[in-house]
Amino acid sequence: MRYMMIVTAAETAPPPPPELYAAIGEMSEEFVAKGVLLENGGLLPSAQGARIRLERGALAVVDGPFTEAKELVGGFAILQAGSKAEAIELGRKFMKVHADILGPTAQMTLEIRAMVDPMAPEGCAAVYADPATATAPASSH
Repeated sequence: MRYMMIVTAAETAPPPPPELYAAIGEMSEEFVAKGVLLENGGLLPSAQGARIRLERGALAVVDGPFTEAKELVGGFAILQAGSKAEAIELGRKFMKVHADILGPTAQMTLEIRAMVDPMAPEGCAAVYADPATATAPASSH
């Protein structure tokens, strides 16, 4: 099953040091070699982004920065894991690298979410029919 890991942190946090980029690069290579990392990336500050909002049938574009947000997405990874427990273990390894390099003052969150394959015969409907008991359809990717 595919899982998305989403890293959020305060945008006011300092940029990651080169040591963190190097460690994430090494971990990414390891995860790719094991066949669990499908894609990952970091995001630039929100000042370089935009949001498109749909409200009452109208679209509105808002340029960054998004100062009203307490935390923003700073990066993501898409994993192929055999279970939620495996995805959590991979997430723990990822966050441990951050803790080891950034130290005790670092504050961030890693959210792990199962991904739905909209091309699966049962599609999204099976998952949303009863979210308490449903599991995401297996990915064909």
